[in-house]
Parts: sequence; structure tokens; C-alpha cells
Amino acid sequence: MKSNVGSLDRIVRVVLGAGILSLAFIGPQTPFGYIGLVPLFTGIFGFCPAYLPFGLSTCRVADKA
Repeated sequence: MKSNVGSLDRIVRVVLGAGILSLAFIGPQTPFGYIGLVPLFTGIFGFCPAYLPFGLSTCRVADKA
């Protein structure tokens, strides 16, 4: 698994994932809050499988000149 999630993207994913996940424990306490695990894990691991079919990557590529 090659990393395809950049640093700003990772930060946003972790913050939003934790916020959504908190809905399972605080607030309405619905099981839909567990959907927050998806962006949380993709942010932590730096890999998003949804980017693969489209060939997307938010990582910076170092120029090898």
C-alpha cells in the first residue's frame, strides 16, 4: 500500500472522523457515528482505497532531477 493521502488531507480526515465517531458516544448516540471510523482510519494510515480507481493522490511528489 503506497500512501496516497497528503498531510493536510490526513489532518482533515482524522479531525472529521473523530468528530463523526463522537456521535456514537456523545449527543444523539446513534450507531451511524461509527461511519467516522472510515475517515479516521484512512487518515491514520495515509491510504484511501477510493482514490485508486481514479488515480488520485494528495501526496506531494518529490522531483527527482
